Amino acid sequence: MRKLLGVVAGLILAGTLTACGGSSATATPAAAPQGGTPKADAPLKVGVNPVPHGQILKFVKDNLAAKAGLNLEIVEFTDYVQPNVQLDEGQLDANYFQHIPYLEEFSKGKNITLSWVAPVHIEPLGLYSKKIKNISELAKGAQVALPNDVSNLGRSLKLLADNGVITLKEGVGVKATEHDVAGNPKELQFKPLEAAQLPRSLEDVDAAIINGNYALEAGLQPATDSLILEKGEGNPYANGLVTVPAKVGDPRVKKLAELLQGPEVKKFIQDTYKGAVLPAVQ
Repeated sequence: MRKLLGVVAGLILAGTLTACGGSSATATPAAAPQGGTPKADAPLKVGVNPVPHGQILKFVKDNLAAKAGLNLEIVEFTDYVQPNVQLDEGQLDANYFQHIPYLEEFSKGKNITLSWVAPVHIEPLGLYSKKIKNISELAKGAQVALPNDVSNLGRSLKLLADNGVITLKEGVGVKATEHDVAGNPKELQFKPLEAAQLPRSLEDVDAAIINGNYALEAGLQPATDSLILEKGEGNPYANGLVTVPAKVGDPRVKKLAELLQGPEVKKFIQDTYKGAVLPAVQ
């Protein structure tokens, strides 16, 4: 009986030690508490849209991350809502798919707070035509098609203003509407259309301002076919890296921002997209 009691006591003691995190080989280190500092080699989970964001981030993961000591995990989304929702809920550490105007609008509408980290690229608007070869050839009274959604309409008018075609009221910038056109020496006639219809409108108008993705789908090459094209530097529609306020100072987020703005990524964007996507930092 004494031997039996001794064995039982030994088993109880061993079980107690294991449950309290003793020398069990299967014990898993506890995750950092919320708000704590993550381990430097912990995966950085980043939400992206597949093109071009996912392609650019995959280039970073395959060619730059390991050397920089960064463990990247890429999560792809086909919409613009879930990457922000899941970031706010803590399922992601960062995302890369949006520009500041969208981020501000989304944050206000959903009553959440997300933090912009760094711009990476833009998908530029360009002016295209099948009737003229140079912007100077726009005739008086020429009809110019523009995207009719608020954000891209403002972008389009600013593009024309930046190239001396029109002038806008002071301070309106990318929020301009047709009512903000202060000077229109060629008396251009603006024809707002759904963005997806703009490539097809080239047969019917003198020129059209077309989003980069729709231009590509229509077989247009922004770098060579556009009469004028948005620049990347200082563009408020640059797509960039976003995180939650608590992770703005996370060394992994900072390192990813450095890589995305580095010369290797800039060259990858230029070589791969040939003007259809532009580095935001020149």
